[in-house]
Amino acid sequence: MEPIPLIGGTWLPLSGNWKSKCSGGFVDLRPAFFSTLALSAILAPGPLCAQYILHGSDGPVHLIESDAAILELNESRKDLPCTLTPVKPVLGFDLRFHAGYEITVPLRELSGNGDMLTVIFRVAPGTAKDSPIYFNQKFTVPSLDEDARGDAYLQGGFDIGEGDYHIDWLMRDKSERICSSSWDSSASLPGRDKDTRLSISRNAIDASADDFFYQEPPVERASTDPLKVKVLINFAPQASTSSAMRPVDTSALVSILRNISREPRITRFSIVAFNMHEQRVLYKNDDAEQIDFPQLGQALSQAKFGVVDYKKLVDKHSDSDFLTGLINDELANPDADAVIFAGPKVMLDDSIPQENLRDIAGLPCPVFYMNFNLEPQKNPWRDSIGNVVKKLRGYEYTITRPRDLWASWSDIMSRVVKLKRNTSAVASSK
Repeated sequence: MEPIPLIGGTWLPLSGNWKSKCSGGFVDLRPAFFSTLALSAILAPGPLCAQYILHGSDGPVHLIESDAAILELNESRKDLPCTLTPVKPVLGFDLRFHAGYEITVPLRELSGNGDMLTVIFRVAPGTAKDSPIYFNQKFTVPSLDEDARGDAYLQGGFDIGEGDYHIDWLMRDKSERICSSSWDSSASLPGRDKDTRLSISRNAIDASADDFFYQEPPVERASTDPLKVKVLINFAPQASTSSAMRPVDTSALVSILRNISREPRITRFSIVAFNMHEQRVLYKNDDAEQIDFPQLGQALSQAKFGVVDYKKLVDKHSDSDFLTGLINDELANPDADAVIFAGPKVMLDDSIPQENLRDIAGLPCPVFYMNFNLEPQKNPWRDSIGNVVKKLRGYEYTITRPRDLWASWSDIMSRVVKLKRNTSAVASSK
């Protein structure tokens, strides 16, 4: 039977070495990247290049015989010299464990008019070793001189739930030289986080997402006591001077929205995505049945982070005026059971006077602020949005680790549901 077609990748030069470009975006593949892997994995889903799951046309996966034999025998080979370093699973903000590996190949082994490296591996949970999930990826190598020095750095990743796993892995070039290895991996929540509800089941195996803004699968919504929420999210980098959203920033903010979108008790969503530095609303969708992530992603791709209109620069009050106007416009008549602010800290020179919020002082629904702050110790002060939420007698949560996101959302939903029940009970007693 013919082997399954494989997905491609490209290579880019890096200081005499080479690194790959993954379909999910540009990834730094220098060795130093892995010294900060734990932080990167906590912040972003799929910190490693996503692999693709193999599917057979009639169910089972059919590999070429030589590949299947190597994987079955757990054979370690170095025909193609390479060094493989497993990367331990780390929990991401998307509440999935991200695992993977790093590969190093001397460039002299890839010299010539261009090579093709094919990676195939399988991951099996300890509870079902005979039912592995197969992954693959291809890397196209550019033409290299015979005396090329340095190394090529590759990496791969996949998602898992809590549990123990065994991985069998191989890579081959066009000359059928093989580099292969096997290892065991284990993912578990620390004791203090055991009550965190993950978004992937125990012993589950999945491909890492290669697009932050993929559409969520349908959720069976509650038919009784449905809730409406309005979310105002500041899509901006942690560093206000940055000209682009880092993957870690995008990942955390999208993960906040995904947690909200997956709540079955919420049946209507109003989303306002804005950027404080640019002082502009980037995306708005009112009273929708679900959050349209692809549409949101398309709108954000047009944003010019770090670019501010000159007229706004010379107006020292333009940023506070924008925030005041946005809050008054969106909260004057929210038609929601809860209003949720989300995003990194907004430190403005001007505070918003209490009198400027008189129109929304009697807000009929609770207000919450999910403040995404990677290093709260460096900036422990309440920001401008936090001050507004405090004036409205709302609740603020600092999101620094994945557990913070789960815990804050659990508390928000508990408060919203309790308040609505109390309000309904009072109304029915009259």
